[in-house]
Amino acid sequence: MSDKKFNVLFICTGNSARSILAEAILNQLGHGQFKAYSAGSFPAGRVNPYTIELLQRWEMDTSNLRSKSWDEFAAPGAPQMDFVFTVCDQAAGEVCPVWPGQPIVAHWGAPDPAKAEGNHEHILQEFRNVGLLLRKRIELMLALPIAKLEKLAIQHEVEHIGKVTS
Repeated sequence: MSDKKFNVLFICTGNSARSILAEAILNQLGHGQFKAYSAGSFPAGRVNPYTIELLQRWEMDTSNLRSKSWDEFAAPGAPQMDFVFTVCDQAAGEVCPVWPGQPIVAHWGAPDPAKAEGNHEHILQEFRNVGLLLRKRIELMLALPIAKLEKLAIQHEVEHIGKVTS
């Protein structure tokens, strides 16, 4: 792999919280080397308001975030993915579309903050916890010498990163 820009797709069932968080975080931290996208197998059709609130508190751009189907990324003319990460256990168990170009695929499961109950601050804290977990995993991936590693080594490393829990 070279100095090219890498396309990354984060998948979750509803594409309203975890995958959107990962998309925004990687787009901010990837410094132009990575372009992140997100999608869902059964998209909710809207981004969770707590996702937007958290990202805005972190001063991240939310203007282009939307809940969308993974079919958009399996269609002709879609960007070819270099990496595809599932961030929820349900999506990891589903039959995914065939991704052109044989991207590196790994599971980075995270708890669903959209299931949190309680007052506003408690729910926002659950979103923050998941956001920080995803941020740590993304930072670990960004630290990999991707341009120098063989595809199999990268596959091994990103699978290992998915096991990082704190």
